[in-house]
Formats: sequence, structure tokens, C-alpha cells
Amino acid sequence: MKNSLPKLEPVTSEWMFKIINDFNLQESLFETYNSPINIHDLPSFGANIKEYQDILSTYKFKSRIFFARKANKFQNLIQAAVENGIGIDTASLQELQQCLELNVDPTKLISTAAIKNTKLLEVAIKNQVLLVIDNKDELDQVAQIAEKLNIQALIGIRISGFEYEGKKLMSRFGFDIDQVNDLMVSYFNEDDKHLFKIAGFHFHLDGYSTAQRGEALHQTLDLVALLKNHFPLSFIDIGGGILMNYLKHQNEWNAFKEELKEAVLEKRDAITYNNDGLGFTNRNGVIEGQLATYPYYNENSKASFLKEILDVANAENKTVYQRLETLDIELRLEPGRSLLNQVGITSARVAHRKIDARGNHLIGLEMNMSQLKSSSADFLLDPFATFKNPDSNAKPVAVYFTGAYCLERDVLLKRKIELPQLPEIGDTITFVNTAGYMMHFFETEAHLFERAKNLSISENKEHFTVDDFKEE
Repeated sequence: MKNSLPKLEPVTSEWMFKIINDFNLQESLFETYNSPINIHDLPSFGANIKEYQDILSTYKFKSRIFFARKANKFQNLIQAAVENGIGIDTASLQELQQCLELNVDPTKLISTAAIKNTKLLEVAIKNQVLLVIDNKDELDQVAQIAEKLNIQALIGIRISGFEYEGKKLMSRFGFDIDQVNDLMVSYFNEDDKHLFKIAGFHFHLDGYSTAQRGEALHQTLDLVALLKNHFPLSFIDIGGGILMNYLKHQNEWNAFKEELKEAVLEKRDAITYNNDGLGFTNRNGVIEGQLATYPYYNENSKASFLKEILDVANAENKTVYQRLETLDIELRLEPGRSLLNQVGITSARVAHRKIDARGNHLIGLEMNMSQLKSSSADFLLDPFATFKNPDSNAKPVAVYFTGAYCLERDVLLKRKIELPQLPEIGDTITFVNTAGYMMHFFETEAHLFERAKNLSISENKEHFTVDDFKEE
């Protein structure tokens, strides 16, 4: 059977290789900060922000960008976001308090937390931070707290249940759009004006359909047009989820998916640990299911993805962007992953090598699965190895990377990876483009392991030294 491994070459940046190609620098960083380490390139973060700002500046409607803080915990990104002219979307009391403690202007903050306890609501109302309200219980609590504090709460309403191709787009978040008109009349009447200042609507759709996003915007704009004369509605926030591209080659992405199906059907050697189908299953010799990972290769990403949404036309042939201009409604975005494109790498030291009962090479790294954990089935980018003793005569070797948790499933990448030689203890493995939802989103301290140190570099130099890396 076929045993060659498909490659998935990632898009990379020059700054990454100044670290990857310098073993002595990596060794010094590990001696200083232990393994693993997360490194953030702040200029790349600024460049991503500017890309969005440049896109939006080509339209006549007003717009604002908020960095989705939940995508990455590195505190230094907060100040970098503010310095680059955008706000912060906070998803917890702790995220909100941290921003306020760093003296971020409350007008640059919003709270979209899925669970808003009394303390969060009080902090937001006292500081006049916009609260995106998800349900009637939250509204009732906001009313009580606003009354007690004698402060008008600034809020937006999260909506869902949009019609698309004859069906409802379901979500566990937000009010059904068909109920919002009645909600507005019952909650925001003359008697309650002193409790609430309702400023706009918010939604976030699962998946990556630009047609669905555009249709949801039109239905929200219809609602705004109906209510705008009675309520001070000024914005529609479409959340994040804007596609980005991780991979250099579409043909590699297509080939990987086909090879994975072949492996699941047992027509070739496994290319994942325990022949995990990553969403594909074998039912009587037929592939069922679909790939349950992020769509890592995308030609339609960032600017083109956003443009497709804004170009969606309604039944009267009016586009989203035209209606935003006509109704004088500000478009708000909350990108997380795409603002962190090319911003981060995660590096770890090799702790051991072994061969399991199936003959697989297992490379144990000084890190654990929570420090490189995707919200989908796997992280599908080829990592880079840095060898203390590179051997040009060595034979390539296929390996799996395993972590430090006492769990059978602590396999850092489910994919089998081909390296140019077998790593030695102390060699380095670097995973690239990990800043968005990979480094921190699921990181834990099981076994009393310390969390990975987070470092940043703030300028692009010919050569980096340890002193160029700043800890938060």
C-alpha cells in the first residue's frame, strides 16, 4: 500500500524563520522561559488591522473594528489593538476588567460574553461599556442593576433565526429575529428610557457562507428600517468568522483530503494517529461524513470574503453596502483569527523518542495538547524542526508528536509528519500561525503544569537576541 505522506505547507513570514533557523537563539529562549513558548509578532498584528481598515475605507458607510480578545490571551495585544485604532470585544468579566485596568477607553470596549453574571453587568454599566444582550433574563438583570445604580445601560441586542432558502438559521445565541419587534416595544418603552440606551443589533453566524451573512444583514437592515424612527439604532455588528488562508498550495489541500479518505477506506497506509478520519468515516466501503476541521486553504479570504458579504443584493437589487449608506448604519466587525494571521508561533523542545507497538515513531515534546488545541478536529499545518546537529545524509522519518499529559489521546497533531531526520533530545519543533485560537483557547494547568510563556517582538531585525523578546 501507499506510504508516502501528503504535505500541507503553511504560509509563513520572514520573522518566523529568523527564529526557526537559529538553534542557539531557541535554546537560549527555552533556558530563559522554559518549553513551550508562544511568540507574537506585533508588526504583523498591526498589518492585519491596517488591511481591514484599508478595505473598509473604500466604502462610504461608517465602520468600526473590534479585536475578538477570546482568540488569544496575550495581554500585549490589547494595547497594540488600541494603538492601531481599533476596539476590543471582551467575552468574560476577566477580559473586561483587564482592559479597564489597562486604561482602555470604555467607548472602545464591548461585552459579548455568553454568560454575564451580576458582577460583569455591574462593571459594564458603571463604566458605560456596551453590553450585547442575549436573552430576556439578561435584560431583566440589566434593568434592575441600572435602576439600582441610577445609570443608563448602553446595550445592543443579539439576534438570530434568520431565514435562508426557506429555513431558519438556528443558533443557541440571541433572540429570534421574528420576536425582536415585540421585544423592543415591550422593553424599551417611555417608562424604561432611563434604564436602557439601545444602540444597535449584533449577530454571529456559524460557518463561512457569505450568502448567509449577506442575507442576515439584509434582514437586520429591514428591522432597523422598521424601528429606526423610534429607537436610536446606529450600528449592526456581524461578529467575526471571516475566513483566512493558512496554506500555500490548493493542490496539497485537495490531495490531503483525498489521501485521508483513502486511508479511512484502508486503501493506503494511515496518515493520522489510529487512522482518525477527522470527520470522515468508513461505512461498508463508502466514505460518509465531512472533514471536521477549519477549511485551511481559502482563496476567498479577508478582503474578498468581506466584499462578497457587502455585495449581496436583496429583492430590490440593493446591496448591503448601499443600504448601510442609505440608512446611515455603522458596520461593526469582531475579527479574531484573521487579525492574528501570521502573528504567532509555538515552539517546544524534544524530550524523548520512542517506537510504539505498531512501529510508529513517537516524539515526546515538552508541552501538552491543551497548548496546541484546535476547536475543530485537528490543526493541519506542517511544523518545522530545528536540529542542533543537522545531518544532510540522514533519511527522512515519519513521526507523531506526543505531549506531557497522562492521556492516550495527548497526541499534539493527529497527522503523521515527515521530518528530514529523527530529532534528538533538545531539538526544537515549531508550529506556525498558532496565535488565533490555538495557543490559549483550551490551555489548562492539569498536572500543575505552568502555562506557556507568552513573548512578543515589536520590530523586525536582521538578527534577534533574547533581549528582543518581551514577556507580558
